[in-house]
Amino acid sequence: MLDHVSIGVRDLHAAKAFYDAALAPLGYACLSEGDDSLGYGRDNVVLWLNRSARPVPADAESGLHFCFAAPTRASVDAFHAAALAMGGRDNGAPGLRADYDPDYYAAFAIDPDGYRLEAYCGKPAA
Repeated sequence: MLDHVSIGVRDLHAAKAFYDAALAPLGYACLSEGDDSLGYGRDNVVLWLNRSARPVPADAESGLHFCFAAPTRASVDAFHAAALAMGGRDNGAPGLRADYDPDYYAAFAIDPDGYRLEAYCGKPAA
């Protein structure tokens, strides 16, 4: 349905350090780097980070968050640990969310600009 999403960040250098670390365990990397933008994805760019003087203000009540597909539960754990190590804030430790689905394994973090992020893995491989 969506081809890509773009968000504004205040400090592109800090955002790159954060997203490089947090997204690597999920198999995503910075595929495009310019003076004012970064593009992340696996095979093509699906998340753009653009330098912005006025990013969308953080609002925990807005309902806005970005959920990244994770290949394994261990990668969800690693995403969360990396996000916190790079200055992100905890917004929900890794674990099952049985109220969503019995196999819904996720972790939640808030990036340095206040965007709410999630990494999710469904049913583990047999």
